[in-house]
Amino acid sequence: MAFFEITDESQGLFKDKGSKFYAFAFPVKSREEAEICLSGIKKKYHDARHYCYAFRIGELGELSFASDDGEPAHSAGDPILGQIRSRELTNTLVVVIRYFGGVLLGVRGLIEAYKNAAAEALDLAAKKEIIAFYSFRLIFPYEKTQEVNRIMHPFRAKVISAEYNENCKITYQVLMEQKEAVITAFDKLYGVTVIEDEGVF
Repeated sequence: MAFFEITDESQGLFKDKGSKFYAFAFPVKSREEAEICLSGIKKKYHDARHYCYAFRIGELGELSFASDDGEPAHSAGDPILGQIRSRELTNTLVVVIRYFGGVLLGVRGLIEAYKNAAAEALDLAAKKEIIAFYSFRLIFPYEKTQEVNRIMHPFRAKVISAEYNENCKITYQVLMEQKEAVITAFDKLYGVTVIEDEGVF
C-alpha cells in the first residue's frame, strides 16, 4: 500500500449559511509538531469559535488523532481525519476553524462542512509518495553464503552492510511489500537468523 505526505502548508475554505470554515493543512512528523502548529493557529485566529483538527503521523500512518473541540461528537474531527485517510496521507495535520454565521447547521451539515473544508486544503497541497522499506539482518554460517544469495537474488535487495566471517552478518533492505515473502523464504532455512528492523528512507 502506498502512502503519501504533503510537502508544504495549504489552505481551504468552505461556506454554509453564513458560517465560514477555514482549513489549514501542515506537514508534521510528530505529535509535538502538530501541537505547535495548532497553537499557532489559535493565536493567529484567536476569535474563531472552534478549532477542530485531526492528524495522522508515522511511517505507515500508525498514529492518528481527531478532536471535535466542542462540536457535537464525531461531527468535525472524524470527517477531517477521514479526508486525510482517503488520500492515503500520513505526517499530515489539518486544522479547521469555524466562524459561526448565526444559523445552526445540524450534525449532518457540520460533517459536510468540516469534510469539505479539509478536502479543499488537502487537494491544494503538494504531495510526495513515501517509499516504505523493510530492513533486516541475516546471521548465518559462512558455508550457507551461496544458499542465502540464491534466496535473496529475486528480491533485488540493497545490501546496507556486510561482514563475511565464520558467522556472516548482512543487513538488507527490500520494499515493504516484500516483507512477508522474505520472512517466509528464510523461515525454514536452518542456521539462519533473521533480525527485523523496519524503516522508511
